[in-house]
Amino acid sequence: MQKINSIVPIKTCFIATLAIALSGSPSVQAQDKSASSRQPELVDTIVAVVNTDVITLKELNERIKSIEQRMSRQKMQLPPRELLRKQVIERMILNRAQIQQAREFGIRVDDLALDRAIARIAEQNGIPVQNLRDQLERDGVSFARFREEVREEITLQRLREREVDNKLQITESEIDSFLASSATTSTDAQQEINIAQILVRIPENASAQQIADRKKRAEQAIEQLKSGGDFAKVAVSFSDAGDALSGGDLGWRSPSRLPQLFVEATEKLAEGEVAPLVRSANGFHILKLVGRRALGAAKLAASNTVQQTRVRHILIKVNQIVSAPEARRKLLELKARLDNDAAKFEDLARLYSNDGSASKGGELGWIYPGDTVPDFERAMNALKPGEVSALREQKLEEAYEDWLRQLRDRAYVEYRLDDTAR
Repeated sequence: MQKINSIVPIKTCFIATLAIALSGSPSVQAQDKSASSRQPELVDTIVAVVNTDVITLKELNERIKSIEQRMSRQKMQLPPRELLRKQVIERMILNRAQIQQAREFGIRVDDLALDRAIARIAEQNGIPVQNLRDQLERDGVSFARFREEVREEITLQRLREREVDNKLQITESEIDSFLASSATTSTDAQQEINIAQILVRIPENASAQQIADRKKRAEQAIEQLKSGGDFAKVAVSFSDAGDALSGGDLGWRSPSRLPQLFVEATEKLAEGEVAPLVRSANGFHILKLVGRRALGAAKLAASNTVQQTRVRHILIKVNQIVSAPEARRKLLELKARLDNDAAKFEDLARLYSNDGSASKGGELGWIYPGDTVPDFERAMNALKPGEVSALREQKLEEAYEDWLRQLRDRAYVEYRLDDTAR
């Protein structure tokens, strides 16, 4: 089914030190004895090997500088340089592993798509692209480097969509539980909460000793917080989550758009308080309630007013030729094409739907409650704006973190940081 104005569930090798510059030619050395005593000048070097790729000292220092500038603009407390450096290189290792996988899958962002993305960024900031470029360069950020960072972000997002978002499935029982939970917590629809997190990730198939060590690290972070440490600073120092370098801030969300574990751990906290240590499949979470707020009247009215539903659907009938598993498999294939924007819903409906709405692109028009059979109406009503997408988001956060953990655990990583980046 497709709904109008709704978000629905369719939608290692030889490694050498780099760039060694030698001085002088043999003839010059013969004339100048002092030249023969000169040592090679180290221009750049490797700080980490990630599978078949490397991270250089220059790349690391550029990324640290960029993050320090951003944190300063946001008035975030900077952690000790050594801790920040370790956190940044871990982010770079994880990103490099993802970029390698994206390359294996043929995921690429061409210059035209990149230009459009940068134009949207400038538009969102209310300035022309040239002004954005000037502003970045005034801040000491190379526009060429900025472009490549945006390209990387888009690439990683496309990889996530392919490997996590499009593979996530929500069962009927999960929808039932979600709707039942929403019915008993109607205040969720009237408020938003802001949570910040520190995640100390546990490796896949971790031993008891590894789990104990990771728990000890999480407890060290909590001790710093109890001693008055700034949460964002501690997150930068300790967190293994992708939002660590942003202070762990998850932003304002309705409770239904957060993992249930997070909601339950913070529901009795006052603003600014930190919950006791929470354990999930991905590791140990330290959660802070940043704030709560009521939805604005217009937003609340929009979320509560649904009188009619305009819907499209694709029906594949089960019969002697097409079994139920085959029908389901075909619908999942069509859904994947829709999720990837590889086709329009109405086009697929015309090709594959087995009822009279096929010629109209699956269009059923505006319908009232009771116009369809109970099972259809129940499924349709489960797709009210934001509801199933919120359920997906709950699961996506956990699925994404789990996928990142597995990707990192599978990667071959060789550190050369201690020898080269002091």
